[in-house]
Amino acid sequence: MGLKESHESAVTGPGSPMLSLAALDQLVGIGEVDTVIVAFTDMQGRLAGKRVSARLFVDEVAAHGAECCSYLLAVDVEMNTVSGYAMSSWDTGYGDMVMMPDVTTLRLVPWLPNTALVIADLGWADGSAVAASPRAILRRQLDRLGERGLAADVATELEFIVFDQSYRQAWAGGYRGLTPASDYNIDYAILASSRMEPLLRDIRLGMQGAGLRFEAVKGECNKGQQEIGFRYDEALVTCDNHAIYKNGAKEIADQHGKSLTFMAKYDEREGNSCHIHLSLRGEDGSAAFADDSHPNGMSSTFRSFVAGQLATLRELTLFFAPNINSYKRFADGSFAPTALSWGLDNRTCALRVVGHGRNIRVECRIAGGDVNQYLAVAALIVGGLYGIERGLELGEPCAGNAYENPSLQRLPATLSEAAALFETSALARDAFGDDVVAHYRNNARVEVAAFNAAVTDWERMRGFERL
Repeated sequence: MGLKESHESAVTGPGSPMLSLAALDQLVGIGEVDTVIVAFTDMQGRLAGKRVSARLFVDEVAAHGAECCSYLLAVDVEMNTVSGYAMSSWDTGYGDMVMMPDVTTLRLVPWLPNTALVIADLGWADGSAVAASPRAILRRQLDRLGERGLAADVATELEFIVFDQSYRQAWAGGYRGLTPASDYNIDYAILASSRMEPLLRDIRLGMQGAGLRFEAVKGECNKGQQEIGFRYDEALVTCDNHAIYKNGAKEIADQHGKSLTFMAKYDEREGNSCHIHLSLRGEDGSAAFADDSHPNGMSSTFRSFVAGQLATLRELTLFFAPNINSYKRFADGSFAPTALSWGLDNRTCALRVVGHGRNIRVECRIAGGDVNQYLAVAALIVGGLYGIERGLELGEPCAGNAYENPSLQRLPATLSEAAALFETSALARDAFGDDVVAHYRNNARVEVAAFNAAVTDWERMRGFERL
């Protein structure tokens, strides 16, 4: 990750899956596209929206948007309406938001016939932005970088586990007794991963056909676990692509009669991570993080940026680990971090500095596959700017095993702890606004309450007869 050509030059041109409105109009006219998915990413990181007539999209929706209910940013994972949200409730009447297409994201999606997709920003009828929208939250932090003559490049590395059962079969069986697509640790293994290659290849080529730049795929440690890597891009572009990839991979798996999960901790073995790589560049394209005259090639800007992230990770953990299950991934000796530390190519640390010269960057290892990428990248920028604005000094890197260093602060151990830190964070309120803090604090409250009310299989196994 480092300097690159602009997003525009990288994805446009003959044969590109990215579409201008005029190109879409031509495809509609000859019958090659009949449907446009207008979608946004909700609090849970899922694509939500509607399929509209491609002709209607060209003639009206592209310019004026499409309506959707405001409750889409005020429900739990199961789409239940829940209390505590100021922007959407029974008292407000559950009115509409407007999905305003960002036509720079318009593209073909080859795994769905005759279909294009566009990412939308959310607004109200008066034209104002919906502040709690994840994409709007990231945009605000990117604007703050822009005010300082900086821009962010990002890559996200999503892991997932493949199962031989379809999603409907998995649901019908209560997600019990599923068969992973391999029988043992397949980290970097070619043979066992080849059994999944028909699915993995279709995912890779599907994403390539949707404008994502595939780099590599590799097996991971858990049974049936894989990671497909895509080339870094501008922060907003990467986060949009992340949502399309995560949704599309599930759709393609479903077409193969298989299922896959991105949940942070599926079982007691290794969890699914989402490592986030981030670097900054100046208005002139210069690599703001690189300076060979400084120790380890890290510029003073980079050092303050990482110092700020370290200083704020605990209070912003909610945006990296948003679910009950997220915190089960944080286990010593698991390649998921537990302590606030930074290191040079040290995978025991929460923040790992990798690369050199123009490609030097920080890798945040906290997030799992269940993360909302817009929120996590926004939090990384907030922490980094906190360090830059205060000229924070970065301490020495952790040279050994961060899991066994008793002097290091620990990450929050539960969703309740992370939500309480987020709610009382002056930094979060200053950077995101009181309304956003209250919104996502309520989302955590809802999840904790639902979990505490549930009786689990673990409890029945231990207590049915023996207690």
